[in-house]
Amino acid sequence: MLSSINWSDIGTATVDTLIMLVFSSIFTFIIGLPIGVLLFWTSNKQGWSKAIYRIVSFIINILRSVPFIILMIAVIPITRQLVGTTIGLQAAIPPLVFAATPFFARLVETSLREVDRGVIEAAQAMGATTMQIIFRVLLPEAKPGLWAGITITTVTLVSYTAMSGFIGGGGLGDLAIRYGYQRFDTTVMIVTIIILVVLVQLLQMTGDKLVARYTKK
Repeated sequence: MLSSINWSDIGTATVDTLIMLVFSSIFTFIIGLPIGVLLFWTSNKQGWSKAIYRIVSFIINILRSVPFIILMIAVIPITRQLVGTTIGLQAAIPPLVFAATPFFARLVETSLREVDRGVIEAAQAMGATTMQIIFRVLLPEAKPGLWAGITITTVTLVSYTAMSGFIGGGGLGDLAIRYGYQRFDTTVMIVTIIILVVLVQLLQMTGDKLVARYTKK
């Protein structure tokens, strides 16, 4: 059975999946982290800050409520403007970022809410600025939760990269659809699943170690 598999295609698909995962994760964390901080910082404020929180929260809730397979199709015009194409490896990254960023932003907000309010109030009493509180108090204190959020988001992106095969995004998902589903090649499907499971396990173990490292005893 294994001798019939084109391992070159498997290797190429695995590399494509890793490329999608790495770049979509980087953009998700770069965009999602400040949005999560903004949500936390404006959640307990009044006036304009409260209005900002409600607007951003509303947009995030909309994006999170749309299934990824539908979101991929909905953002095709935006994808075409950003990368110049709607199929292939590059075209899969914008939908991945659109789907994962709201999810990660909520995880960031939740992690920051777990920070002891007394630590924040102490920093404010000492005259620390907003930026100092965020970068020297909030984010360092929330490291375990942030690493957990990064791990969960990255694992979620693995499943999203597999679904991107439906729009010809390449990677293991595309290979599973073209060979495992359309050509009824069960062996390819099984190998694809095994690779994805191993990838998720490695990501989860790495994330768990980082969480344990930064968790205060």
